[in-house]
Amino acid sequence: MNDFSFYSPTRIMFGRKMADHVGEHVAAAGYTSALLVYGTGSVVRTGTLERVKASLDAAGVAHVELGGVRPNPEISSVREGLRIAREANVDLILPVGGGSAIDCAKAIALGIPYDGDVWDFFRKRATPAQRVDVACVLTLPASGSEASNSCVISNDAEHLKCGCNTDLNRPVMAFMDPELTFTLPPYQTAAGITDMCAHIMERFFSGQPAVPVTDNIACGLIRAIMDAAPRVMEDPQDYDARANIMWAGTLAHNGIAGLGLGCAGGRDGDWSCHGMEHELSAFDVKITHGAGLAVLFPAWMRYVWREHPERFLEFGRQVFGIEPVDPEADGADITPEQAIEDAVMETIDELQEFFCSLGMPRTLAEFGMKADDIDTLMPGLKITRGEVFGNFKKLTLDDARAIYESAL
Repeated sequence: MNDFSFYSPTRIMFGRKMADHVGEHVAAAGYTSALLVYGTGSVVRTGTLERVKASLDAAGVAHVELGGVRPNPEISSVREGLRIAREANVDLILPVGGGSAIDCAKAIALGIPYDGDVWDFFRKRATPAQRVDVACVLTLPASGSEASNSCVISNDAEHLKCGCNTDLNRPVMAFMDPELTFTLPPYQTAAGITDMCAHIMERFFSGQPAVPVTDNIACGLIRAIMDAAPRVMEDPQDYDARANIMWAGTLAHNGIAGLGLGCAGGRDGDWSCHGMEHELSAFDVKITHGAGLAVLFPAWMRYVWREHPERFLEFGRQVFGIEPVDPEADGADITPEQAIEDAVMETIDELQEFFCSLGMPRTLAEFGMKADDIDTLMPGLKITRGEVFGNFKKLTLDDARAIYESAL
């Protein structure tokens, strides 16, 4: 087990009607003025935003608003939020929504005390040193941003989607009500489930030796997600299934599923698939992050598994109950090497079939992408990931191109 430092300061308020109690908790913590950050309509249509505002009003917490944050939040929204927050002198950024609203809020929080352009943090030209606190009302379990140290922002002018990881990004509070997810469209639900599975797998497939405690946490989370997922797709108002998925999404990305699997440079996993998917979302903002991961993760797995086959065998054993055929068993006509390959391929196929059973795409072609479009992805990948990246297997840009091509 590698050395690690685990920091998870977010206070979780989990349960029914939590949106109606935001104001009292925020006020009790000493906050007096908040910037509400939200997306393009769902929190308005469902009345969630009004419930949060009413709770703030009842508690005497002033508030201003930044609405219309899109999926794959763009830096212009962050800059507009900075202007509003500074003018109102807020002491809390309060996103209401999913990962896009929360990531936009995190970027605003980092930018308020900074004299330069907040985009500097995402292009690694500056390191955040301070922030305004963030509390969030989660309505879409997927990104795990409600308790994570990560934040991802797009810049359309530069055709980039970049992340900034710092413990300053971790919210001080997260209000989580599974009932708020009852009205999510099936596609968004499925993409969120895929994203949280990917967060766990990025850590499991770190290239590091097994850590039994952490491996059991990781695989147990995925089994719990796979158990709840079909129930949610069949009955969107199954509270227990929604609750398990919402809680799993938080645990998938607050760091607990990667403890002891840390790699050089402090990363707690591989993150090649996330980096490659970010280029898809930068190429076409209509590509949902989880849907892109549903295509790229199996393609990456088929490309790299030989580097550490034992990790795939452990994943297949714990998640799907897959064991390699015993080459020495009576009637077996197979080499040990072929037995391992067959078990690994079955594991990857089972994972992809699970994603597809939720309505996720199997190929990049389902996004309308063609072979020529891969050329458009490579410059951004070079900027954000470099000439060589990944921890499970070191990938070159040529390797990345081959993975993209195999996913078409």
